[in-house]
Amino acid sequence: MADRIKNLEKSWESRSEDAKARAIETIRKMQAEKELVNFNRVHIRSGLSKNYLYNEPEIRRCIEETRQNEAESKRIWHEKYDKTSKSKDVVIEAIKKRMAKLEEENQKLRSEVGLLRGMLYDKSN
Repeated sequence: MADRIKNLEKSWESRSEDAKARAIETIRKMQAEKELVNFNRVHIRSGLSKNYLYNEPEIRRCIEETRQNEAESKRIWHEKYDKTSKSKDVVIEAIKKRMAKLEEENQKLRSEVGLLRGMLYDKSN
């Protein structure tokens, strides 16, 4: 009887270790594939229950840390993007000023050409 209990306990421990390894491997694969990591996605990809993922401290900590790192990298990306957006605005303003200047110059040249054509017409008559 005691032998059966020991075998059951070994089996439970083995299954638990296999489940942990499967969850951690799933998390690593998801990170490598740049996929968002959360409890639901790990549950779906690994086939483990959400309850197990939440109640196993090592796995829970791993998922929460990964989510926090993803959130931090998104925040950094958005800060960079916002800076890029601001610099784009500066470039657009510079281009608009240059375009206005060129349009003004173009208008002056057109009026000069009109005057010169008039002078040529007067000379030829």
